Amino acid sequence: MLSTSEHAHVTVGDLTFDVTISGPDDGAPIVLLHGFPESAASWAPVSALLNESGLRTYAPNQRGYSPGARPDGVESYRIDHLVADVVGLLDALDIDTAHLVGHDWGAAVAWIVAARHPDRITSLTTVSVPHPAAFGWALREDADQKERSSYIRLLRTEGKAERVLLRDDAQALRAMFGDVVAPELVDEHVALLGEPEALTAALNWYRAMTSDFAETPAVTVPTAYVWSTGDIAMGRAAAERCGDFVDAPYEFVVLDGATHWIPEECPEALAKAILDRARAAG
Repeated sequence: MLSTSEHAHVTVGDLTFDVTISGPDDGAPIVLLHGFPESAASWAPVSALLNESGLRTYAPNQRGYSPGARPDGVESYRIDHLVADVVGLLDALDIDTAHLVGHDWGAAVAWIVAARHPDRITSLTTVSVPHPAAFGWALREDADQKERSSYIRLLRTEGKAERVLLRDDAQALRAMFGDVVAPELVDEHVALLGEPEALTAALNWYRAMTSDFAETPAVTVPTAYVWSTGDIAMGRAAAERCGDFVDAPYEFVVLDGATHWIPEECPEALAKAILDRARAAG
């Protein structure tokens, strides 16, 4: 097995995505979708472990995060576009089927990719964010989740969110990571989103949210959902209901005490969950 690593520019339609590709050339493909306010760099610790186990990883900077894939306007960030980007990347990379992993917003996209395109996904591992129907239920019915999600109102407010997050050398943006993410990774995330147009594109994911997220059908591919008890954004109610929306082998993995930033904080535990799911799926 020849192991390689490269930073590729992959064209999908009129967009060009920056993709970090690493691992054995003949390894089974696994696509890693980052969250907000992160970048593909969030997967570096996990990717190294997956590569050591023989998997070939593809970590894109997604729509709005890649400079060549940053269209104007909120409408350009509707979920249909985000899902199509993932399928388009698979096509452009000549990948028929792949294991799919997503964290935070990347998890939301991954759930819907797997629900709509099960023929392209061998296994699914989602991190922090549960199935959209479980999350939608919690937003309606669970007071704790309503409180945890109150920050979204700020992020959806055009102009104000950018000012708050970028003032004083992006102090508020950096503070979101607490002290659990390595400073060099925080620097890389902030460098990507430190320009107002880049941050606006990333925030447009929130601004393009609609209630039809909660209408996402059940997933029919083998799935693992990884949740941490110290996550201040995602509560237990939605996490425990997540399995109701998977019609396939399912595992609920709980990381006690970990925060929301699981890929950077707990790479070994997350890599194990991903590998267990991928190997069981074949």
